[in-house]
Amino acid sequence: MALIADCALNLFQKKVVSSVYPFFKLWFHIQKAKHAPALSIHETSVIPLRVGLFSDCDIFLEMNNGRHLTLFDIGRFVFAVRTGLWAVVKQQGWGFVVAGSSVRYRKRLKPFQKYEQHTQVIGHDEKWFYFLQTHQIGEVWHSAALIRAAVVEKGKILPTALILEKMKQTDWQPDLPEWVTAWIQADAAWPWPNNK
Repeated sequence: MALIADCALNLFQKKVVSSVYPFFKLWFHIQKAKHAPALSIHETSVIPLRVGLFSDCDIFLEMNNGRHLTLFDIGRFVFAVRTGLWAVVKQQGWGFVVAGSSVRYRKRLKPFQKYEQHTQVIGHDEKWFYFLQTHQIGEVWHSAALIRAAVVEKGKILPTALILEKMKQTDWQPDLPEWVTAWIQADAAWPWPNNK
């Protein structure tokens, strides 16, 4: 029965809403998150998902590589709701922005497979929060992404210290893992056209 419901949901999303961005799936999981237990910012949000044949797969009948990255949006919004970040952002009239990502793919996800999306913030600096997100079955990672994101007001990035203060979680000051620091340094060395 659950399989039929998931198929119907994915078909509805494909035919009626959009096969490009999963608006309905995002809305659905945000509603569920509102009734889920609260999380601290250092905890991991986990949501169950199923691969949609029409909405997620490509011509090779596996989840498209770009779809992994798109679906990670859902996990960050769910994380924001459950940690209280979304309430702060809405109250202040702020927004979110992603300014960098690195994705690794290791195993295929096939049509109708159940999997979990795990989302956690593994650290921050003065401007950015660094998310680690995975699509996994059990302990096996099928894909993983490092996402650099921030909270913005009228296009201006707000300091992470301010966000943590508003969330009343200023005591969370972890050291960034070495591999994240190496990624930041490598990204900074990447030339941008016309230095803009």
